Amino acid sequence: MAGNTERRNKRNEGSKKGPSVGTGGHSRRALKGKGPTPPAEMRKGHAKQRAANAAAKRKAAAPAARRAPGGRPGRGGKSSNELVAGRNSVLEVLRAEAPATSLFIAQYIDSDDRVREAMKIANVRGIPLMEIPRPELDRMTDGAIHQGLVLQMPPYEYAHPDDLVVEAHDRGETPIIVALDSVTDPRNLGAVIRSAAAFGGHGVVVPERRAAGMTAGAWKSSAGAATRVPVARAANLTRALEAYKKAGLTVVGLAADGDISLEELAAATDPIVVVVGSEGKGLGRLVQETCDITVRIPMAGGNESLNAGVAASIVLYEVARRRAV
Repeated sequence: MAGNTERRNKRNEGSKKGPSVGTGGHSRRALKGKGPTPPAEMRKGHAKQRAANAAAKRKAAAPAARRAPGGRPGRGGKSSNELVAGRNSVLEVLRAEAPATSLFIAQYIDSDDRVREAMKIANVRGIPLMEIPRPELDRMTDGAIHQGLVLQMPPYEYAHPDDLVVEAHDRGETPIIVALDSVTDPRNLGAVIRSAAAFGGHGVVVPERRAAGMTAGAWKSSAGAATRVPVARAANLTRALEAYKKAGLTVVGLAADGDISLEELAAATDPIVVVVGSEGKGLGRLVQETCDITVRIPMAGGNESLNAGVAASIVLYEVARRRAV
């Protein structure tokens, strides 16, 4: 009898009626939280994630937007969609407040501070987060090194050159526009946009062909200024400058052998277009012949040349200084 009672007590040791046995702290990790709940688009198997992934695949497979000709009034056409790959590149573009349609994130990504900050900025700005398989990211980026992070930017909406003058007059201000001739480095374009924003410029004009456009590199260099300064695209830069002359603007070209020095520019307080050429080649022949006057920037030594961003910044500062007097 004693043996039967002992066996019954052993069977009842773990029953609900008896006292429960503790773990001794072995399951303490099980009580640790897993952090905030990710958005529905990031939760594996969620209906919103499936819908978002399907929409992202349709958008990625869609053909690039066709560029409209730059000769129609009121519009300068669109660029094509652009994918920015890599954690540093994606984060820099997001920090520059560049527009974006989707942030693609590889499934099971090894997250770090850059990934978390990119996701945070995307959430704040309402940019959809798309979690997709890594092979799909490889296909989208054509094998580029993306580190599990890809940002899709929408086509840039270029203004028409005429729009820049209209906007200046609408503000009750004297127009000052920068035109770039044969400048192919997007970083220079971004730097010019940044200087235009700092010194009261009303826009930047670029040719449709053989010139830098509003790419991710231009957005990064502009440091957010591209959200405030419009960029217009001209089908033919020479004709656009001729149209500006007919509208009453003085076309001022920058050249190492310019007619006058910058401090002699009396037209600084008038409506003007500052035309900047590429470093080394300078202004093209037809563009230089279209200018009303050419101006040189005084430099020690006389042989040094400045890139487009620096040259435009110097002239814009001088114009802004004259107009403030």
